[in-house]
Amino acid sequence: MYKRLSILGGIAVASISIMSLTNAPKKALVDESTEKTYTQYCSSCHGEKVDAFVDRAWKHGKSKPELIASITNGYADLGMPSWKAALSAKDIEKLADLITEKLASVDQYKFANKPTSNVFKSEGMTVVLDTIVTGLESPWGFAQLPNKDYLVTDRAGTLYLVDQKQHKTAIKGTPAVMAKGQGGLLDVVLHPNYASNGWVYMSYSKFKTEGGQTVTATGIVRGKIKNNEWVESQDIFESLPYTKTFHHFGSRIAFDKQGHLFFSVGERGMEKVFPQETDNDNGKIHRLNDDGSIPKDNPFVGKDQAKFHHSIYSYGQRNPQGLTLNPYTGAIWETEHGPRGGDEINIIQAGKNYGWPTISYGINYDGKPITNISKKEGMEQPITYYLPSIAPSGLAFVDSDKYPAWKGNLMIGSLRFNYMNRVVVKNNKVVSQEKVLVNLGRMRNVKMGVDGYLYVGVENPGMVFRLRPQ
Repeated sequence: MYKRLSILGGIAVASISIMSLTNAPKKALVDESTEKTYTQYCSSCHGEKVDAFVDRAWKHGKSKPELIASITNGYADLGMPSWKAALSAKDIEKLADLITEKLASVDQYKFANKPTSNVFKSEGMTVVLDTIVTGLESPWGFAQLPNKDYLVTDRAGTLYLVDQKQHKTAIKGTPAVMAKGQGGLLDVVLHPNYASNGWVYMSYSKFKTEGGQTVTATGIVRGKIKNNEWVESQDIFESLPYTKTFHHFGSRIAFDKQGHLFFSVGERGMEKVFPQETDNDNGKIHRLNDDGSIPKDNPFVGKDQAKFHHSIYSYGQRNPQGLTLNPYTGAIWETEHGPRGGDEINIIQAGKNYGWPTISYGINYDGKPITNISKKEGMEQPITYYLPSIAPSGLAFVDSDKYPAWKGNLMIGSLRFNYMNRVVVKNNKVVSQEKVLVNLGRMRNVKMGVDGYLYVGVENPGMVFRLRPQ
């Protein structure tokens, strides 16, 4: 059992007992043979994974009797055949049980009730939420300065400097953004040597007019902040080609230990066009030197630029909104949005193909399969995937002694289910997970600060919190 969170007067307060994903599962109502029945008779139309199939609108009802009726009699005018001649009544009942069992995992929370205290309990940890800043639309990016002040991007288009007294100052002169759909001012990170060189990097939705129509791209810019103004601005990347869409910009940024700049670009909603081809920038993870030049050891350097864009580090991504350095191994880890189901955690490797949309564990938003396979030779498998989709945004490894029970864990923000997902990782494998900060809000970002504290940003209303161990 758990209580929910309420946001009062712009300050979130909460009390919660967390339900863990590691709890022992309930006894399944169906056996392996029913899964095989689904694969044989249903998957070609409804997708390989029944877990993804159930996450959809149900036109003819989703109670067990309604499911039995739909499977038995079908809806010929809508392309759903009758299965009463091919399957026994018992087999049909078991299929209905399978679907009902999977449905229970989809609507995980009701969001009407919110927590009412700022204390949250987890497995081995109790944390108190301290409010850092309020009054934002969507706090997309977060970085902490050496003096412990903060930089926070609001997707609406403003970069804020926030001091220790929660005063926020808008930085003037930042690039114009297309604040429409999922676009706007997005991630922000500091150069690893910021204390000596002052460089700040941001991602944003870049735009221009072509043929009288607005088209957009993911842009990467660097600059410096002096007297609350953005100066010495340098555009170091724009994703090509520009598209007519206003979503799936990707846009997370991370530096590796060698000082290379990694960033994600979403497939821009053009899922069947860009990710599997290397002659464009969309649906990729890119790597640059800190000045925007191409590292000589990038995987496609030396190949025909018309066929292989040299900034590409990996491809076959959908919409990665989580990107972080694993401080223990030096690897870059990524989370990306699947469609309806199939969100992934990946370790990014040079030149590798991560499969989208040829392979996927999800289905399309209209309930139809995108692909009927989840594995293929030459395409990478995720570390783990999520069915149903949690809509992951923001990603951080906890590397601070302030959180002894969480140290080494991977933290992921869930936009869909309004919580932070704690992932216990050992030898690059997920061994357990826990839902933390349940119902705090649409969690847009999770980030470690230089002060050793973990920070989260939520939307509606837009706020940033520090997680202070009690």
